[in-house]
Amino acid sequence: MAEFRMPSLGADMEEGILVEWKVKTGDHVKRGDIIAEVETQKGIIEIEVFEDGVVEQILVQPGEKVPVGTALAIIRAEGEEERPETAEAKKTTPSTEEKKAAPEKPKPQPAIKREKRIRISPLARRFAAELAIDLSKVDGTGPDGAINRADVERAAAQAKKPEKHVPEQPPEKKERAAGFHEGIRKAIAAAMARSNREIPHYYLETRIDMSRALKGLEAENRKRSVKERILPAVLLIKAVALALGDVPALNGYWIDGVHRPQEAIHIGFAISLRQGGLVTPAIHHADLKSLDELMEALRDLIIRTRAGRLRSSEMTDSTITITNLGDIGVETVYGVIYPPQVALTGFGRITEQPWVENGMIGIRPVLTATLAGDHRATDGHTGARFLDAINKHLQDWEKL
Repeated sequence: MAEFRMPSLGADMEEGILVEWKVKTGDHVKRGDIIAEVETQKGIIEIEVFEDGVVEQILVQPGEKVPVGTALAIIRAEGEEERPETAEAKKTTPSTEEKKAAPEKPKPQPAIKREKRIRISPLARRFAAELAIDLSKVDGTGPDGAINRADVERAAAQAKKPEKHVPEQPPEKKERAAGFHEGIRKAIAAAMARSNREIPHYYLETRIDMSRALKGLEAENRKRSVKERILPAVLLIKAVALALGDVPALNGYWIDGVHRPQEAIHIGFAISLRQGGLVTPAIHHADLKSLDELMEALRDLIIRTRAGRLRSSEMTDSTITITNLGDIGVETVYGVIYPPQVALTGFGRITEQPWVENGMIGIRPVLTATLAGDHRATDGHTGARFLDAINKHLQDWEKL
């Protein structure tokens, strides 16, 4: 028997709102299944379960705000006996439901009144309001016919034109967006304040000649369709992942005064949200993925991040973070480490600069790479080896 608890989805998270259950009592679940959605200051996050079993009891109902660590449900291991109190509750539940349902049978409800009895998750109701969807025309596919977010999205896609709706809606929508924007700004500020307060940062910077990598990538992309082309950012992700294999001390966490290097390499990639703010979900096992797999993973992650469809593991597993601001013209990035990680790598814009090699001067496409390191876990020598490893992998890009 295990308690499924409200997870911590970031160093700055203290509480969350349970938005929707994806399971019901009695459902069998497997490790990695999405069983709930939680709203945090950074958006709606899909929560995974990390063990096999049966949902014995749901303890928290949608709409409730609870602190991190609060038990949300009881998961019973396969073959394990039910708790006596759960078995007793099951005996009483059917008769209660029958009593409620009995008077309704002889008196069919008029179509107009059905709208009041619609079963729908809070998130789906919010989406429906924003998209001006008539809930009485939406078929629910959730437990007991409840309408979920996917049902609303499907109805919106089938609608030919969204209705221009009541004048009260735009102000409400703006207010919600403003509230979310304010929330994510507060979350970022809290995490960065903690980082600056607790982590003794050191910073390193180097320049990398990108001519070999870009020429090779250009030649490779000419063989591909537009949809299959690889972005330069993917080369950087893979180079960082391989460099962490060479210098593993930077891949990990500082927890309870102890440096804890991690074997698995999960790259957190900073993604900007349309409404403002940044989220850094993880690309899992980036060192083991090919460039094509990384490109697909990055594309998928960006789409789901901006649509609010991230998983809890993607929010908590990052072992290092990459921030890349080159696409908006920034040449040098000095980042702040996201606790409990011990390093952050920054990449700026690739610019043409004078470059001397073998006594010859020329113009090369040059990338500025920076490292923010935690001095409790590593030092400048280790950080310098890491930046040098990134450079070497980019020069030998065919092996990425």
